[in-house]
Formats: sequence, structure tokens, C-alpha cells
Amino acid sequence: MKWAKKANLSELNLLEAIDNLEKGLSVAELGGNLFKIRVKRAGKGKSSGYRTIVVYKKEEKAIFLYGFGKNEKSNIEKAELQYFKKLGSDLLALDAKQITHSTQKQILFDLEVTE
Repeated sequence: MKWAKKANLSELNLLEAIDNLEKGLSVAELGGNLFKIRVKRAGKGKSSGYRTIVVYKKEEKAIFLYGFGKNEKSNIEKAELQYFKKLGSDLLALDAKQITHSTQKQILFDLEVTE
């Protein structure tokens, strides 16, 4: 959440990224339910925007693990990829009660669009 706020990304931007994932747009599959998703920068397109690493299980969970600007870093390293795969696997294994507890403790954050 700190990174998203610093990058001036709204919850709507992040939810749009998940929508793109579900549609297969601007997405690279990294294996182990891990995906790299392009997110557009405010006022610009996706190509000059951000990259996010998301662990995703269809119709169950989508958890943003990491984000970076394309101008800051070209890609993640192999060691980072292995770490994200393990972290993603552990997070996908959480049950609803554990996720609720983690959200209450502000370890994880829910994305909710308020109108």
C-alpha cells in the first residue's frame, strides 16, 4: 500500500490491473500462480507505467506482492522470482479466517472502491 500511494495509484488503478489479468491484457505469467501486470501511470499509458507482481488464484484471491516503475528497474531477478513464488504460495494457502486476521492487523489490505 505504501508503494501504491507513493506512486499515486488509486485502488481503482489496482482493481483495473486485476481486471486486465482476468482478461489476459498486459500480463506475463511467471509460473506458480504469479503474474507480472502492467499498470498505467496517471496521465500516461501502460508502456511508461508500472509493473506489479501479483499472486492470483482465479475467482478466489489476488494479492499484490511488489510494484516498481519501468524506469526504475527493467525486471525482477531470478532470486526475487523464487522468493515471490514461495511468498505467493504461502499467501494462497491462507484460509478466510487467516486473511481476515491479517487484514485486521494491517498485514494485508483489502481493495474496495468507494463511490
